[in-house]
Amino acid sequence: EKNITLDSAARIELSCRLDNKYSHLKSLQVTWKRGNETIRHINKTENSWSIQLRILDNSKMGSYSCTLKGEEEISAMFHLQVPKIEGKEKPIVSYEGDTAVMICKSLGYTPIAWTWYMTNGSEQIAINDSLLADKYVINRISANVTHLKILKLTTEDDGVYWCEAAFELGKSKGKLKLKVLSLMVPLKPFLAIVAEVVILVGIVFLYEMYSKKKEKCAEDEKEFDQVEQL
Repeated sequence: EKNITLDSAARIELSCRLDNKYSHLKSLQVTWKRGNETIRHINKTENSWSIQLRILDNSKMGSYSCTLKGEEEISAMFHLQVPKIEGKEKPIVSYEGDTAVMICKSLGYTPIAWTWYMTNGSEQIAINDSLLADKYVINRISANVTHLKILKLTTEDDGVYWCEAAFELGKSKGKLKLKVLSLMVPLKPFLAIVAEVVILVGIVFLYEMYSKKKEKCAEDEKEFDQVEQL
């Protein structure tokens, strides 16, 4: 399998060459397909078969395969795709009231335009200047990089965000996750430690009280025994 990245119209040639270890195979039938549609190959040499493609729009993108049938069946696959967008795999973690900045990049390719989306249930809502201008700020740092800044975070901002890059031959998306924590979250470990200390001090105090009470009872019994003896 081979991935071929294209961002604009181009002429390309896909070629399948039979490896030397399969040179013993004879009477091979070669079939080229785009998805399930059979297409004819144009050029053929002794152990190589190729097709030439003119990719003008997204309709010609997708998967192409060549299959060689003989004593054995051998296949090769080519995936024509638009550039992938680099987002961030790990969630971005921030706290209520803070500002979060999410970044998307297109390495080596320049998008025509960028669009940001926020996920609301199963629906994706486009984020633009008209959508809460005092909440979202979009900066295109360079032609290949875009930033989404979310101001005054609340727990409602927690969720999945998408950046979409538009290329001449199609669109590509990057996925980012934002985790907004309550201000109580960093206090929880501290409160837990305080609670443990209070419980421990209470146990020590009760033990001391019990010990003193036991000692007093022992002294009273001893004094009673002495009085009886007298």
